Amino acid sequence: MRNQERERGKAPLWEALLRYEREADVSFHVPGHKNGAMYKHSSSGLLRNVLKIDATEITGLDDLHHPEGVIEEAQRQAASFFGAEETFFLVGGSTSGNLGLILTACCQPGDILLVQRNVHKSVLHGLMLAHAQAVFLAPEVDGASGLAVMPSAETVGEALRRYPGAKGVLVTHPNYYGMGAPLAQLAELCHAAGVPLLVDEAHGAHYGLAAELPQSALAQGADGVVQSTHKMLGAMTMGAMLHVQGPLLDRPLLRQRLAMVQSSSPSYPIMASLDLCRSWLEQEGPAALAESLAAAQQLRRGIQQLRRFKIVQPEVHFLQDGGNSKRGSNSYPAYTAQDPFKVVLYDACQEWSGYELQERLERRKCVPEMSDERYTVLALGPGTTLDDVNHLLGVLHTLEAELGNSPDQPPEATHPLLSTWNNRIGEAVSEPVAFHLTPPAEKTTEPIALEQSAGRMAAEMVIPYPPGIPLLYPGETVSPETAARLIALREGGSRFQGAKDPSLQQIQVYSSGNSRNEDSKPEEKQ
Repeated sequence: MRNQERERGKAPLWEALLRYEREADVSFHVPGHKNGAMYKHSSSGLLRNVLKIDATEITGLDDLHHPEGVIEEAQRQAASFFGAEETFFLVGGSTSGNLGLILTACCQPGDILLVQRNVHKSVLHGLMLAHAQAVFLAPEVDGASGLAVMPSAETVGEALRRYPGAKGVLVTHPNYYGMGAPLAQLAELCHAAGVPLLVDEAHGAHYGLAAELPQSALAQGADGVVQSTHKMLGAMTMGAMLHVQGPLLDRPLLRQRLAMVQSSSPSYPIMASLDLCRSWLEQEGPAALAESLAAAQQLRRGIQQLRRFKIVQPEVHFLQDGGNSKRGSNSYPAYTAQDPFKVVLYDACQEWSGYELQERLERRKCVPEMSDERYTVLALGPGTTLDDVNHLLGVLHTLEAELGNSPDQPPEATHPLLSTWNNRIGEAVSEPVAFHLTPPAEKTTEPIALEQSAGRMAAEMVIPYPPGIPLLYPGETVSPETAARLIALREGGSRFQGAKDPSLQQIQVYSSGNSRNEDSKPEEKQ
């Protein structure tokens, strides 16, 4: 216990790099800039300061792919702090963690992974590298905002029943908008089936670090969790962590997979920033996030005083219920938790799109994280101050004065086409879709009218917006229900991404006799 107390708050890798800089040994090893000396006569002093600790795997600085010293200790302390059994530093962002998890869970070509339909592209790339098959699970859609969250427990349970040979379940939580729902029931379902729950928690590295924040995926029983420490905490860009617990992931294989997808010359400044971020959070304790959480609360209060601009937030009745409603019942919303550091802003009059609002904020020196046709997402973090928030509120008041107030009953935020996204269990679980590295040859595909597409195999991805969920992946058979849904979306004026014909009069399918799914499809359990 005394040793643990002495180690608390230390940053072993960061401290080793500081010693390296102080000792200033003559470098006869890579990198070629020689601790920044290459730039001693240039004006790039800022870069040179970073290069002083841009080291490599020399004596005393350990090796990420075979850690036995300061990197091993830094990862051990990170695991202890974030609640994992083992933590791996990632220098390729959450992308490398997602790739490593998928290549570990799906170690044989044709293995099936149950995957949330609206996932980051790195998940699709992992499926391609693994030559895996994905069974896509439709996410629940928040009725008020029209934004997709994650699959329900009922959908996950049905998929596990249909495909008992699946190697695991992968979901994204929270989504880009900071929206989420409980994970514990998904973990229970997975563990009862003997498979791991894998969570892309790229936007939730800070979860569980304060009472005001949602629970982390690890705390809810997930087996493999990827976090972008650079997104919502304080690591350098590309700095991320992969946390593991329980016996359901082959850890020696995972180490080998991570060595495949990460550089053999990892960035020491990035790794040191991961170590330093954890150390700072540990030393500061609750005070680490106190100011930024207070700023986030003040921003929400300030926006509530506006009439023109509103924010997305969970349904009040669920919060008052304390989360006791049963998931899957009519009274249980798809969206039950909001990251206070993600503020999803919109024009209640629907005159400005999210893109237009972002543009006007940027003109006044407020740069949002992202926007879409409806919403502008503001990402706060441990470095956000009350001054930052007050500046933003002043800008919003100015914009509202220019636009004029919203009417007493502003239009609903919900898109009228969301009624086509009913997640009945029979439609929420797809057939297996095979992923390969070889792109489809043009001669094997053809365009056909959308009305004639039922029963054909899609040769392109089709993503209607809203709500931005891929309805078709290449290699997926177009069901009559999906064709009807796409027609309804098209006729209702929805836009489409991924499709060669954005008007969706036609879609690309595989020609008769050609098939993307070369592997035989497994039988569903009846």
